[in-house]
Amino acid sequence: MISLPRDRMDQVVKRFDMLEAQMAAGPAPEAYVKMASEYADIQDMVGKIRALRAAEHERTDLEAMLADKGTDAEMRALAEADLPQVEERIEALEQEIQILLLPRDAADERNAILEIRAGTGGDEAALFAGDLFRMYERYAAARGWRFEVVSASEGEVGGFKEIIATVSGKGVFAHLKFESGVHRVQRVPETEGGGRIHTSAATVAVLPEAEDVDIEIRTEDIRIDTMRASGSGGQHVNTTDSAVRITHIPTGIMVVQAEKSQHQNRARAMQILRARLYDMERSRADEERSSSRKSQVGSGDRSERIRTYNFPQGRVTDHRINLTLYKLDRVMEGELDEIVDALIADHQSKLLADMKEG
Repeated sequence: MISLPRDRMDQVVKRFDMLEAQMAAGPAPEAYVKMASEYADIQDMVGKIRALRAAEHERTDLEAMLADKGTDAEMRALAEADLPQVEERIEALEQEIQILLLPRDAADERNAILEIRAGTGGDEAALFAGDLFRMYERYAAARGWRFEVVSASEGEVGGFKEIIATVSGKGVFAHLKFESGVHRVQRVPETEGGGRIHTSAATVAVLPEAEDVDIEIRTEDIRIDTMRASGSGGQHVNTTDSAVRITHIPTGIMVVQAEKSQHQNRARAMQILRARLYDMERSRADEERSSSRKSQVGSGDRSERIRTYNFPQGRVTDHRINLTLYKLDRVMEGELDEIVDALIADHQSKLLADMKEG
């Protein structure tokens, strides 16, 4: 039997009822939107808590019926048949509520900035970066997310040396945040005449989109340079005479944007800079909370090898959770749910273990 924090559950239900009453009273539109957001956020949990309470009452009634020597044989047989089913329902609800009560990452519901960079492997690494980009683009499309390229630098024979995109929609960061790290590919390049398997890599960074209130960027802390730049053309790259480079002096973080509009370049560069600073602040806070950071799936370190895509064997392996799937072709088509769900489940199990130890 799972030991649930009943006081916390009571507080959640009480808060839900209070929000429902306040919304019915017709508050100002701005206040209503805020209340409705919180209401929707806890609605599923409250439904499960109420279902658990009803099931527990049902179990008590059935146990009382079985304990009563005056219960006739037919009713006793029905109670004996129903009790295991009720117990099973209670156990399932307890597990679901336990997950819903876990500490939540405040950034989970945010949009994300996805950065993919070719690593070791030259042209093949750039081609692989392009494959990863299309994989995430298809995954986003399947989930109904908006996927928009911010900037790109194409490889010499295709793919990308670097590509940055914004991903917008429900639960984007929650589903993509474990993708950060080094992705390794093993395959025979098209340019390889001898049929030898090459290993190359690309680095993925997923940053939660930051809002103005999250990170304050002082004017005196940034240097903005405009410069002439040109891309190699193609689907995602525009030739421009209005590239913008923003340098955050305290951290040395530099962002370059080279699309058509100088005004848009400045706004995009600030968006990316804000996200990188926010990500840096989140990482620092995580380090302070837990020096070992055992509760996280991987450390979030951009240099950590997290996954291998082996084309000759048609397999993909996530090294953090020892998951191997022999359907690489479908994964590259954007079918990432099985991997993402396994990573989330592993993260939740480690959080549960940490709570029990604490």
